[in-house]
Amino acid sequence: MNGSRQSTPLRAPHEIAVPGQGGVGDSPLRPDGTLKVKGEFAYSSDLWIDGMLWGATLRSPHPRARIVSIDTSAALAHPGVHAVLTEEDVPGRKHFGLDHTWDQPVLAIGEVRHQGEPIALVAADHPEIARRALEKIAIEWEVLDPLVDARRAAFDPSYPRVQERPNPARHQPVRVGDVESARAAAEVVVTGTFEVGIQDQAFLGPESGLAVPADDGGVDLYVATQWMHNDLKQIGPCLGLPESKIRMTLSGVGGAFGGREDLSMQIHAAMLAMRTGRPVKMVYNRHESFFGHVHRHPAEMRYEYGATKDGRIVYADVEILLDGGAYTSATLNVVGNAASLGVGPYDIPNIKIDAYGVYTNNPPCGAMRGFGAVQACFAYESMMDRLAAACGLDPVTVRQRNAASQGTRLATGQVLWAPLPMAEMLEQARTLPMPADLDAADIRNLPGGASQTTHGEGVMRGVGYGVGLKNICFSEGYDDYSTARVRLEVVGGEATALVHTAAAEVGQGLVTVEAQIARTELGVERVVIHPADNQVGDAGSSSASRQTYMTGGAVKAACEAVRDRLFERLEHDDLSLVGGKVVSASAGVIASLEEILGDDAIEETREYHHEPTTGMDKVTGQGDSHTQLALCVHRAVVDVDVELGLVKVVELAAVQDVGRIINRLSLEGQIHGGSAQGLGLAVMEEIVVRDGKVRNPSFTDYLIPTIQDMPPMRLEILENADPRAPYGLRGAGEPPTLSSTPAIVAAIRDATGLALNRVPVRPEHITLGAAVS
Repeated sequence: MNGSRQSTPLRAPHEIAVPGQGGVGDSPLRPDGTLKVKGEFAYSSDLWIDGMLWGATLRSPHPRARIVSIDTSAALAHPGVHAVLTEEDVPGRKHFGLDHTWDQPVLAIGEVRHQGEPIALVAADHPEIARRALEKIAIEWEVLDPLVDARRAAFDPSYPRVQERPNPARHQPVRVGDVESARAAAEVVVTGTFEVGIQDQAFLGPESGLAVPADDGGVDLYVATQWMHNDLKQIGPCLGLPESKIRMTLSGVGGAFGGREDLSMQIHAAMLAMRTGRPVKMVYNRHESFFGHVHRHPAEMRYEYGATKDGRIVYADVEILLDGGAYTSATLNVVGNAASLGVGPYDIPNIKIDAYGVYTNNPPCGAMRGFGAVQACFAYESMMDRLAAACGLDPVTVRQRNAASQGTRLATGQVLWAPLPMAEMLEQARTLPMPADLDAADIRNLPGGASQTTHGEGVMRGVGYGVGLKNICFSEGYDDYSTARVRLEVVGGEATALVHTAAAEVGQGLVTVEAQIARTELGVERVVIHPADNQVGDAGSSSASRQTYMTGGAVKAACEAVRDRLFERLEHDDLSLVGGKVVSASAGVIASLEEILGDDAIEETREYHHEPTTGMDKVTGQGDSHTQLALCVHRAVVDVDVELGLVKVVELAAVQDVGRIINRLSLEGQIHGGSAQGLGLAVMEEIVVRDGKVRNPSFTDYLIPTIQDMPPMRLEILENADPRAPYGLRGAGEPPTLSSTPAIVAAIRDATGLALNRVPVRPEHITLGAAVS
């Protein structure tokens, strides 16, 4: 910790020697896997340093209110309290935010705009003392009626503004062809209104970290985040510090899924550490975590499709309304994704899409796995099933008849340049073996399980399909890049590659992939992964299914540069690295790496940039806004107790094109994990909000799938290489989250005959629902 006055915290991140053999295409085990299973992995909440204080945050109980007065004197006088801070104590800029919006106050300034907004901070000798001190902060409120109607916020000019920024935050239209003329000529018209509730990332490791003040007036931060350099751009101005005086190190991340792209405790802990001159640790409990990060945008969507009698879509008329809550966060980009992917992977000649993101006093929403495409996918896949029914076609055939393929222009006019065998993937999903018929003799196979709510009576089986198209990497003209530094040297008599990036390992297995790439490119067995920190260039966010593509590309480029420098020392041509030896195609083995390197080291740093993208036209939505697109097809089989509304997902089958398999074991884990989150959204996960207040901020009342809920999965993984990507790979983490939700809901519809236009599907939606007309 350059410039720090403290010793390194106990259980701080350290170099990881990635064990086992395996290059690109193999499946070496993760170095952190055993530690996590045994409960020995050091997460950010495990950090400890002598003399540290505990920080805590006072949050608003109201979704909208003015702060008439605030008195912290009693809290500051409480024994064991070292500091109490409000917005007046913010040393620099008082606002932060993603994407240069800077609209979120570090601590509330005069008013609060959502329940749980931070108001004051306390540093104390013990976390319980800090909590008691929070209770002594006296606030006089002027409580106001919350503005929670997203539709009025978007379209009613008389509706009050949540903040000074205009509403909607973004309106992104997409216009292709002539929808009105196509409407007049359509032979079949289907419509639908669909809703998606608020889903939480529900990561198991709550927000936490440690701030350590340094002798140079700076601060060392050990935090769990998804993007250190973007955090840094916001933290520095708010602390009044240059970036050079803020040293960030990634600590163990207990899941992310988009919820750690926004700041949580980083600025707060640093403020307390700088004020007290002592290290300060902050750890949210589960209740606070529900208010400490953004969630998935809830959506209301209206769709109208016109088609020929044989099921070929001739037009789509779409409105997507996303509630971003009190602050901007990632709403602008989520709207762009929803608009550009609003009709999915289908070839439609006439399109009208209007996507809106609005401010309300509901909980702030931002990035979550799938990022705008999840909401749209539920709607457009539901529409495909409606169209199939209206045309007398089966659901797979209608999708195949309208499927995009290589050379198709999407809604934004972007041409699919890489293979996209969607019709074939659908056929593979349809022809996969079906699970066995229901065995009602074992009650564990039934909806409701061991609760014995049924013994098979009233249980109906259904089958449904879903297709999801997801953009990979950052879009809309963003200069997306990642940086890697690779050092090759002899350590303990063995050639060793040290890989250093700022990329966040958030559970996806990136540290394993980095080592696989280094082994492949440098021919070494021993690879060490340096702790991710901001002492190397930006690696971008661990989101958008981009890190294997982008940081993998950067590591590959840096390794190639190291290899080139190594070969410059030799006079032979046609050299390669095999098993730690330099080999010439004509002369055979030249020498070992250890012999060539001796006491020297070769180090190279490289940035990797993907193919440039463009913004979406503000009027037509046209533009090459995405660098890569990935596709996943799901088939779901469910059993439904139609009398009690209970659902058991019997099986999920997934067919996904990943371009090139880098690590099959990790890849299968990503597909399983994405499918599990899609299952959660389909039948159980929702933050319930009434009048701007969250009613279920706990894992008792906010339900997530357990191992009992997750069914067996059949996977078919295709490799149609993308020529623009490193090794031809496609990002794989997000697509299964899109398609699993509509597939499960389609299967429930098939079992019940109900319309089911909202997710999650609840028992009362089934028992009180109306049959599809």
